[in-house]
Amino acid sequence: MKIKQVGSSSRRPSTHTSGHITALAVSLFLIACAPVGVGALAAEAAGLDGPPAVENESESSRATGPAATSPGLPAAPEAASPTSGGGWLDSWLRRAAEARASQPHTAAPLVTTHNALVQQFRYDGYVQQDPSGTWTTNSGVGRGIEIIPTNRMEIAFAVPPYLTHQSTTPSGFGDWSLLVKFRAFSAPEGKGAYYLGFVLNGTFPTGSAGNSTGHTVWSPAVAFGKGWGNFNLQNTFGGTLPQTGASILGRTIVLNDVAQYRIKRVIWPMLEANSTFWSGGRYAGQHQVFLTPGIVIGSFPITPRLRIAVGAGEQIAVTHFCTYNHRYILSLRLPFG
Repeated sequence: MKIKQVGSSSRRPSTHTSGHITALAVSLFLIACAPVGVGALAAEAAGLDGPPAVENESESSRATGPAATSPGLPAAPEAASPTSGGGWLDSWLRRAAEARASQPHTAAPLVTTHNALVQQFRYDGYVQQDPSGTWTTNSGVGRGIEIIPTNRMEIAFAVPPYLTHQSTTPSGFGDWSLLVKFRAFSAPEGKGAYYLGFVLNGTFPTGSAGNSTGHTVWSPAVAFGKGWGNFNLQNTFGGTLPQTGASILGRTIVLNDVAQYRIKRVIWPMLEANSTFWSGGRYAGQHQVFLTPGIVIGSFPITPRLRIAVGAGEQIAVTHFCTYNHRYILSLRLPFG
């Protein structure tokens, strides 16, 4: 079975699709405004003087300890004293801060899994062109709450995505997923700026008909990142292993590469290359490659423990075979801790 790129005459979204994009943008805006208002009221009630200095990355620690490892970067977190008080919440937030301070400080890419442990709420959305020329909107994209329970592990609990189709496929919720990261080796800027870890994502068939794979799928990967000053590279190499239904879904090798540059501490232009190679299943022997230019701006303080960053980009197929094309992505991130 061969799916071709649609012709240039149908590359521009229709009026119907433009409405989907507008609705998606409004949804992200409303989600962003909610914590801003709540955070401002909480800060006023607590008599806080103002937010901390703006950090140089989307998901970094809000440390207040000794001098940072290099100019402009957050300092290492200060160890808690026996008399400092606090309970399990303070202890958890300190562990998360220590974990983030021991790795490179970079922005999370739009598509590729971030080569770092992060603690945030993330909500993405996209509109993409299907092989038939119709358009599909995905609200959520399997993002959700990401927490750092230990200084070497991250767990991400997804919000099930909701898919709206321009075609005859019924709209509905997609599959729920759970992601676990393990940080094996890392160092912050000034000490090598590198990261090596492992990722395991599980997707479970909880979605509605037409929006679910119908099978549990495991996606292991190795993640590596390296920084040089304001420039960094991130890479993941892995695949998908269906627990059942491999004869339909096939097994894949997935390779993602990201080149990212930091401007003025909070502007992150980037280019991603996302490649998938199939073995077995309906797409046996096929492969597809996308280039994803994008940008992330932030993060900026909302309250002393909550920040905000936004991102946008487009995923463009560069191979003749592609299962979709022209995916327009919006991303909202709310780092906390």
